[in-house]
Amino acid sequence: MRPAATGVAALAALCLLPTAAVAAPSAAPAAPPAPAGAAAHRPPLTPGEALASARLAAVRHDPAALHAFFRALPKGGELHNHLSGAVSTEYLVELAAEDGLCIDTATTTAVVPPCGPGTRPAADARTDSAFRDTIIREWSMEDFPPDGNGHDHFFDTFGKFGEVTWRHRGKLLAEFADSVAAQNQFYLETMVSPASEEAKKLAAEVGWDADLARLHDKLVTGGKLDRVVDAAVREADAGDAEFRTESRCGTAQARPGCELAVRWISQVSRGSSHERVFTQMALGMRLAERDPRFVAVNLVQPEDWDTSLANYRLQMRMLQYLRGVYPKAHVTLHAGELWPGLVKPEDLAFHIAEAVNVAGAQRIGHGVDLRHEDAWQRTAATMGAREIAVEVPFTSNAQILGVKGADHPFETYRAFGVPVVLATDDPGVSRIDITHEYQYASKTYGLGYRDLKDLARASLEYAFLPGASLWQGNPTRDGYRTAGPCRGERPGVAAPGPACRRLLDASPKATAEWRQEAAFAAFERRLPAPRTTG
Repeated sequence: MRPAATGVAALAALCLLPTAAVAAPSAAPAAPPAPAGAAAHRPPLTPGEALASARLAAVRHDPAALHAFFRALPKGGELHNHLSGAVSTEYLVELAAEDGLCIDTATTTAVVPPCGPGTRPAADARTDSAFRDTIIREWSMEDFPPDGNGHDHFFDTFGKFGEVTWRHRGKLLAEFADSVAAQNQFYLETMVSPASEEAKKLAAEVGWDADLARLHDKLVTGGKLDRVVDAAVREADAGDAEFRTESRCGTAQARPGCELAVRWISQVSRGSSHERVFTQMALGMRLAERDPRFVAVNLVQPEDWDTSLANYRLQMRMLQYLRGVYPKAHVTLHAGELWPGLVKPEDLAFHIAEAVNVAGAQRIGHGVDLRHEDAWQRTAATMGAREIAVEVPFTSNAQILGVKGADHPFETYRAFGVPVVLATDDPGVSRIDITHEYQYASKTYGLGYRDLKDLARASLEYAFLPGASLWQGNPTRDGYRTAGPCRGERPGVAAPGPACRRLLDASPKATAEWRQEAAFAAFERRLPAPRTTG
């Protein structure tokens, strides 16, 4: 979704549109009742869950206590975010000052020194609070008027601070990883653009060929694509080193992010030329099969751009072809980040369906226009049957598209048994964190503690973590029940038995899920007992 950044750093793994411009949603068939699945298969609340449910009900009208509850709640993994938009704007301003960058006073864009006429040193923001506040507002959604063009302002921020973010991917990761760990999350997938300049040069060298097999052959002949992969790996190593230095990993003063399991998703700039899009796709998928730090590809930049709309079907076919070449690489796609009034009705009719049925996406990002697509019920049913999760960043959807509350298809996805995971998208730009998104979901859709717990579980179950799951079958449909080797085990209460221990030792996914279950048990134990009367 975001404009593609140049460069990438990596950590070794496993250690608004204006309101007036938004048309009212067209009439859509009512969603079916919630399936008998998960709700019917849920076991009775445990004593800890009953206590947490009572606590949530007791603090719903106490803002401070409610925020504390959600802050402490274990919240699984962060699966949909862009590293360049993830850290706080204040931190970006400080990085700009450290690097001696300048700020164009007309556009508030960070530029390289020397600071000539029409620019100011970014370091001035350290002492000039008005200058600093102006930069923060222009580089984020801070104080953005509700009747303004949130869509354009949101996307414009990335160009303004882009000169900052490409320079220190390791530092950005150190800052964001600490934030994720502080939110009681256990896993992070974040999007970056590996070897962006090298991929751009290779694409220009090879050119476009509508025969995708022949185009791929041109990319790999003579080791050309592998040399770009090598560049991406070196870039990842350099970013990893910067991260470890910044986070003091391996020392007594190690920052919390050092313990976070991290994977990378390769961004593809969907607004670029055909040859560059295909080259970035092939690079990301080849990387995912060669380097375990990289797991997937995703298309970024606005889905409503003219070029994005014109080339959408072709790009889905590109992914379909490349999935056959690189079957081990995962695909998660921004799809359906659209709304009436933003694009023509015919452009609302097929994006999610194409991502699912042609590109073979294993997760969908945003998916906001679901009910405006042709045969959307069939698409939703397919997603439920195949366990294709939808990544939901509520604040981003509200700021960019003006979509929230009942207009958002959150409840529709859940009614069709589609796995739902909450995400932040660009928390630094949006000025939020994952705690805010969980609290919003609970308040807006009346979610209880068990609902929230299952959302957190889903964010690990449908993460691109390797290994077998701790859960059996389709947990979205059938409820979260531990798989055979760990059946009857009690994470956080007792150590795993020998068979369960073998599963955990062999599976990073099951290990992360076990860790979260232990955190849930600890969270529930720490809650105060409800007051009694009489």
